[in-house]
Amino acid sequence: MAFDYDLLVIGAGSGGLAAAERATTYGARVAIAELAAVGGTCVNHGCVPERLLNYAASFADVCSDAAGYGWNTAPGSFSWAKFVQAKNQQIEKLHQVHQRHLDSGKIAVILGQAVFVDAHTLQVGEQSVTAAKILISAGAEWDQLPIPGAEHLITSRELFNLPELPQRLAIIGDNYIGVKSASSLNSLGSQVFQVISSDSILADCDHELASAVQAGLARRGVSFRCHSQLLKVERGSAGLELTLSDRDETLTVDVVVAATQRHPKTQGLKLEKAGVQLTAQGTVAVDEYSRTTQPNIFAIGDCTSRTSLTPVAIASGRAMADTEFGPQPHAVDYNLIPVSVGFQPEAATVGLSEAQARAQFGEAVQCYRSEIRPLSQKLIPRHEPGLLKLVVEAQSQRVVGAHLIGEHATEIIQCLAIAMRLGVTKPQLNQTMGLHPSIAEELINL
Repeated sequence: MAFDYDLLVIGAGSGGLAAAERATTYGARVAIAELAAVGGTCVNHGCVPERLLNYAASFADVCSDAAGYGWNTAPGSFSWAKFVQAKNQQIEKLHQVHQRHLDSGKIAVILGQAVFVDAHTLQVGEQSVTAAKILISAGAEWDQLPIPGAEHLITSRELFNLPELPQRLAIIGDNYIGVKSASSLNSLGSQVFQVISSDSILADCDHELASAVQAGLARRGVSFRCHSQLLKVERGSAGLELTLSDRDETLTVDVVVAATQRHPKTQGLKLEKAGVQLTAQGTVAVDEYSRTTQPNIFAIGDCTSRTSLTPVAIASGRAMADTEFGPQPHAVDYNLIPVSVGFQPEAATVGLSEAQARAQFGEAVQCYRSEIRPLSQKLIPRHEPGLLKLVVEAQSQRVVGAHLIGEHATEIIQCLAIAMRLGVTKPQLNQTMGLHPSIAEELINL
């Protein structure tokens, strides 16, 4: 049977674009079905705007610290409207970059909701399209909280386009996105309340790093409502009135951001018509090569159970294209994925937490830790200790986890992830010549 395309991708997010562009280098005829803007969550309302917001927030510290270094600075003010405008301009530039890549690869973009007719046929809007292979890269979206007044809540999608910076903000959730939003908006001047169901944020992180981040946020003014759940939201004369499970009085704010659970955007695809099965958690079931239960259909990114990070989706997409259209089939190793937390100062982690390491290796785990005050804080009154922590498997002395809070933590963790992937040991780090003075030097001397 002759098909319209060799590969049809559902979703023009980071993973889908990476797969499409890589497949064209092998001569494949490729099309992408997209319902909204090119770039997906990362470009439009995820990684990129989150990071830009974090950069904007970081200037609050720069301005306040400058006097300690001899600068005669006048108090400044932050314009939310100017930030949103600049952020939108940058996102539009990225749209243009992606479109140029699509054009150069002669990749067709078909606008509309994709719906499976059978394992090789999709109805995209009013157009019927066939393909030899189909890649599902539909992403995920936030769950709506099942509470009265849920219509008053927004998600991170809407947060970056608010008409003004909220004076009072409640964030529901303890994950990375909730923490990033709390940190940035607090630094920009919002009064932030973070509602979490346990006593700690970042449940998937090393406990010491999570505790240090939470303590730092509290020190900066974020108010935590621990062991609490949002039960109801009502609009009152003074703002949105939140009823929480842990207290009698209501909490009144201007904006409520729900950052709890996300679910795959697969409901409208009619996967059952193509023989594609879901896991018990509702994600698309895939094997190590991203193949679904239908041999010619694949899935990557947030609609699967893999880690919901842009580099993971990109690596999965490229591997799928290499395997199906290129000369060297291979699967992705999803271990040692570095993760950053948009916090002031930076926080980043890679590998196993101490608890995960002890679960895997038992008592044969050694931890090396230090709280340091960065050199940059020596001339200013603000004191925010950094955290350096290495988790080591005792018998081999291999470094299996690294957790940092401090200046340039993200860049240090990325480089350390390379060394850990190559099996670096604690003695090898100690034998490395330090770059003085730096936080990285402190790390290798732990």
